[in-house]
Amino acid sequence: MNDPLLIRPYRESDLPQLRRITVESFGSVALEQMLEHKFGVWNGRDWKARKADHIDDDAGLNAAGCFVAERGEEILGYVTTRLDRVNAKGRIPNLAVVESARGLGLGRRLIVHALDYMRQEGMKLAQIETMASNAIGQHLYPSCGFEEVGRQVHYAMKL
Repeated sequence: MNDPLLIRPYRESDLPQLRRITVESFGSVALEQMLEHKFGVWNGRDWKARKADHIDDDAGLNAAGCFVAERGEEILGYVTTRLDRVNAKGRIPNLAVVESARGLGLGRRLIVHALDYMRQEGMKLAQIETMASNAIGQHLYPSCGFEEVGRQVHYAMKL
């Protein structure tokens, strides 16, 4: 019998697995990889290390707003949140689902969980963003009720 899927609060011991899932999930849709493709590796750290660091930052800034989806002992995905309490605005900076669990509605469940958390914390607006090259995000986020409000162009230069 299969274990049920559980979305639970983040634990510090999850961090290595979340870092791995991040690198495996984002690949060609990560701004960090695009920067590396254009400018090469700098400072001795590749895009994978820099992107994985985002999860450290998310957990450090709002561990209570990080949630992990697991079945049994296997972590299948996660979502992180940040809260701007002064402006009552929540943000989802990172969401990832392992490839073997994609297409099962897990990303949507993680988003709904994050939105419920934001509402409980008194947020009045939720924000999420994605790269134009992220077809999954371009489809999933509007289907969860998010509306496109603007586009951003990223510029960079090597110093």
